[in-house]
Amino acid sequence: MTKVRHILGISGGKDSAALSIYMKQKYPQLKIEYYNSDTGCELAETEILIDRLGAYLGSIKRLRAAEGSPEPTPFEHFLKAAGGFLPSPQQRWCTKKMKLAEFERYVGEDYAVSYVGIRGDEERDGYISSKPNIQAVFPFRRNIWSLDVINKFLNNDNLSQIESYYSELCPTYMKDDVMEVVRKPITKQFFYSRKLNALLDIDVKLFNQAVFKFLQTTDYPVGKLSKAEFPLLDNDDILVKEDIFRLLRDSGVGVPAYYEEIPFEVDGKTGTYCRSRSGCYFCFFQQRIEWIWLLEQHPNLYEKAMTFEKDGYTWIQGETLADLAKPERVRQIKLDIIKRQEQARAKQHGTTLIDIFGDELMCTNCFI
Repeated sequence: MTKVRHILGISGGKDSAALSIYMKQKYPQLKIEYYNSDTGCELAETEILIDRLGAYLGSIKRLRAAEGSPEPTPFEHFLKAAGGFLPSPQQRWCTKKMKLAEFERYVGEDYAVSYVGIRGDEERDGYISSKPNIQAVFPFRRNIWSLDVINKFLNNDNLSQIESYYSELCPTYMKDDVMEVVRKPITKQFFYSRKLNALLDIDVKLFNQAVFKFLQTTDYPVGKLSKAEFPLLDNDDILVKEDIFRLLRDSGVGVPAYYEEIPFEVDGKTGTYCRSRSGCYFCFFQQRIEWIWLLEQHPNLYEKAMTFEKDGYTWIQGETLADLAKPERVRQIKLDIIKRQEQARAKQHGTTLIDIFGDELMCTNCFI
C-alpha cells in the first residue's frame, strides 16, 4: 500500500484551530501531521493560540521560509527581493512565498491529504495545490471534496462508470430515485452544482462512497487509501461558526484573544472593535477599523507597518497608514462602525467585526 500522509495547517485562526481539535477528537486513529507557517509577523495573541494548540495536539511543526536570511523576518526578506513592492489583493506574493511554497516543500513528492477548515456556512473554495500528490479535503462541509474532484467525478464521460458505483452501493429501496439523478447528464439547465446537491440531498455517505470508488481509479492521494484509512467517508457533519467557537471553548484551548470585543467611545456613543481574522498584523485584507484596533492595541506594530509604506506602495489603496491614524480620521472610522453595529443590533444580528464583515474578504490560501 502506498504511503499517504495526513496533514493539517494551523494558521492561528479559529477555523483551522477548531479543525485540528475536531480531527483529534473524532478521528484519533489518523496520524495527522500538524504544521504552522511562521511568517515572523503574527500577533502575540496568535502565537499564544498556537502554543496552546501545540500542548493540546502534542506537537505542531513550525515551517519558516527564508531560513538563514540576514533579514529579521521572512516577510522582510521577500519584501526586499520584491524591491519594496507591498503585497496586495491583486499581488499576493506573501502567501505564495511564505506559506504555499513552504508547505509544498514540506510535503515534497509524498502523497498527502491536506485537511482544510472551511466551514459548512461558507460559500467559497479552499486552496487546491497545483501538485497532483496533494489533495485537499474539507471535513466541516457537507461536500468534503474539492471542486476539481467534483468536476471530474460528475463529468458526462463518466456517466456509466458512476452509474455502476451507485448500482453496487445503493440500497434496493432507494435505487430508483437515486439512479434517476445519477443517469441525468450535466447540461446548461442541470449544471454541476445542481447535480452535486441533488446527490448530497439523497445521501451524503452514499455520495462519499461513490466518489471514493472513483478516486481509486485515479492518482489522487485519497484513492490510494483503504476505507479504514479514510474514515471521513462516513462523515456527514456540517459545522458552522457557532460550532467552531464551541469546539475551541470546550477543548480548553480557548478562542483567540484578538476576537475579544474591546469597547470604545466616540462623541458619547459606544462601539466595540476586535479582529475578524488571524494572519499577519499588517494583512491588507483588514478593514480600516481593524487597522485602528492595531493602532490602539499594538501601536508598535502599527508603526512598523507604516515603515513598509514607501514609493507610493500603501497597505490600503488610496490611503496611507499615517493619514489613517489622524485623530479626525480615526473618529470617522469609529463612528461608521458604531452605525453599522447599531443597524446590526436593530436586525438582531451579531455586532462583532466577523459578524459584520464575515470571512469573504480574506485570502483563503493564508489559512491552509
